[in-house]
Amino acid sequence: MSVEAGADATALARRTIVEEGDPRRWFALPVLLIGAFLPILDFNVVNLALPAIRQNLGATSSEVQFVISAYAATYAVLLITGGRLGDWLGRRQMFMLGVIGFTLASILCGTAWSPGVLIAGRVLQGLTATVMAPQVLASIRVLFPPAEQGKALGLYGATFGLANIVGQILGGVLVSAHPFGFTWQAIFLINIPIGLAALVGSLLFLGDSRADHAQRLDIGGVALLSVTLGLLVYPLVEGRESGWPAWMIVMLVLAPFALFAFVGFERRVALRGGSPLVDMSLFREPGFAIGVAMALIFYTLSSFYLTFSVYLQGGLHLTPLGAGLRTLPFGVGYFAASFAAAGIMQRLGPRALTLGFAVQVFGFGSVALAVMGPLAGYLGAALVVAGVGFGIVMPSVIKAVIGGIDPRHAGLASGIVISTFQIGAALGVAVIGGVFFSVLGNGQGLTAHAHAFVVALACNVALLAVGGVLSLWLPAKGHA
Repeated sequence: MSVEAGADATALARRTIVEEGDPRRWFALPVLLIGAFLPILDFNVVNLALPAIRQNLGATSSEVQFVISAYAATYAVLLITGGRLGDWLGRRQMFMLGVIGFTLASILCGTAWSPGVLIAGRVLQGLTATVMAPQVLASIRVLFPPAEQGKALGLYGATFGLANIVGQILGGVLVSAHPFGFTWQAIFLINIPIGLAALVGSLLFLGDSRADHAQRLDIGGVALLSVTLGLLVYPLVEGRESGWPAWMIVMLVLAPFALFAFVGFERRVALRGGSPLVDMSLFREPGFAIGVAMALIFYTLSSFYLTFSVYLQGGLHLTPLGAGLRTLPFGVGYFAASFAAAGIMQRLGPRALTLGFAVQVFGFGSVALAVMGPLAGYLGAALVVAGVGFGIVMPSVIKAVIGGIDPRHAGLASGIVISTFQIGAALGVAVIGGVFFSVLGNGQGLTAHAHAFVVALACNVALLAVGGVLSLWLPAKGHA
């Protein structure tokens, strides 16, 4: 066979996968979804185990806090680089490498003998999660034909919901049950069988994909972007607990200047004919920039988990497990709506986002009214409605970002959207969480907690309304 004939055959095979999908795609999807499940699970499951970790390891308050923030900051900063590595070196290889690394890091966390070792393990978990997680969305974008991507993204959104539900409860259950004599260690060691299942599934079902003519990694871009996101994310994650020292404020002030330096560097790389870490032309794609803005606004809603938990525990004096169970209606609505999202996206296109934001505004507005009193008997129902809106928006906003981009940029776009989620979450906790604690002040009773929660939730509702307005500007292309 000639070189030309071989190239033609390869191109034909790729066109077939784009149009018809990879024949093993539905077997590969559960494997990929494990890679989406683990990072979210490990972010949430630690919260209820922190008292046991502090007592067992003799950790200080700042060390216990860093167990969470070290993971969150590392994960947020390097996601775009992880997605780009998949485009360059192959998404299957990077996914498997991430799974192996995450499993080994979980073993290190579960066997940690000091706070320092546990923090190091958490940093490694965050680092390896950035290699694993972006390949999930990128592979869905490449392995599934456009007609099936909505269903696959709905299942991806349902996985986020399941991870949040499980994470809210599993930490308390494992620490209380002492499986095999372990306490807090079990929340990390449970990742071992899950990781092994994902690794075996990858070998059996996951096909490889990568960008055509991928060039070497833009190391200068990696360094500048990491500095930029580090200057932004670290103060957002640590600022409130640390009392916003002056050096953190300086970091936030420097972040925009670092961003301008990064954009200028990437443009120069492109002009020289190189392969920039972030192809700025993506932001000229119809819907991409609007989709990223909506993703940022949407995920500031992560502050709801913080403020609602403090209201339930500080105002209603529920136990951590009781507070987790009280949040379940939201998770149930979210999980159920994720399965219906594909059909809604198919029928409404970009207006599915408008519907989802509107349902969230109504649902969270009803939650506020339930806490204030007028709808006091309907808090659970209001949470279900809010969760339904969340379940519609989650896959729809992802499709807005990645649905219309060239498959060769699938990893990069996936890294951007997940990184945007993490930055939005950090912004929500820092800014709206800050509003909550400022309004609460020294208040101790139910009335004070309820008032602070409603004010913070009103900020969330206002942002969700802005997201709904932005969705009206989305082009129909890429949402069919």
